[in-house]
Amino acid sequence: MLSSDELRLFLAVMREGNMLAAARRVGVDHSTIARRITSLEATLGARLFDRSPRGVTPTRAAFALVGHAERIESELLAAAGSVAGRDREIEGTVRLATPEACASHLVAPHVAMLRARHPRLTLELASESRAASLSKREADIAVMLKPPPKGRLVTRKLADYRLGLYASRDYLDRHGAPAARTDLNRHDFVSYIEELAGFPEMIALDQILPGARIGFRSSSSAAQHAAVASGMGIGVLHVFAAQDDDRLTRILPDEIEVWRSYWLVMHADLQRLPRVRATVEFMDEVVRAIRERL
Repeated sequence: MLSSDELRLFLAVMREGNMLAAARRVGVDHSTIARRITSLEATLGARLFDRSPRGVTPTRAAFALVGHAERIESELLAAAGSVAGRDREIEGTVRLATPEACASHLVAPHVAMLRARHPRLTLELASESRAASLSKREADIAVMLKPPPKGRLVTRKLADYRLGLYASRDYLDRHGAPAARTDLNRHDFVSYIEELAGFPEMIALDQILPGARIGFRSSSSAAQHAAVASGMGIGVLHVFAAQDDDRLTRILPDEIEVWRSYWLVMHADLQRLPRVRATVEFMDEVVRAIRERL
């Protein structure tokens, strides 16, 4: 008879790509993973992974099984959410994947509030420049810059926010402050590494000034912020992150402003879990508290 625990470990190996990483993910040792996968293969009468010194490779049987295993996993999660008592203390771990600026400036400064409210709840905050795969359970909840393709996902807008042009006072003293959009052509800029940007929406500079002269690129919004503050050039920064930095001056605020949106996304089967609901409520509360700054 199939074991749901063995299917859980099988999915961990499929998602992580190797048994060692899967063992770390689920909190067991490598030998346990190997033994339980062997047991599952014996039950099924089929080899699921080809083993080699370099790791494991899923077989055709593994790919045939994965959809069924994920449906069983989803049903178990849904069942756990439906029977959890409302007055039961919320506990467990929730992994929240967000863009870097959201993680650093919106979520992290408020996590003490969540901890005080739910002492047995652990929040794992994954700062990502790409979209986390919820179907692979890389995260329980994700904040994305656009709605994902249709699937077993629940998606809604979390908040709108603004981007603006900023430069350091030192840079403007040396190069002069642009008085009009046309003046931007003679300045150096800081931007993203395009092929490493998880969302096209991250590269707002293309919308403001196509063909801008780039002097520094980074996949990190925090690194771009630091480079602009150091006098490297002009950058498109999050207003909620830059407006309180005394090193920075906003450029052409009445003429140039880009709006973007954060979208809250979770797997449909997780939305009823108390720990997930508590985290979503926390995110909504954070946004309400700082909406005027966004």
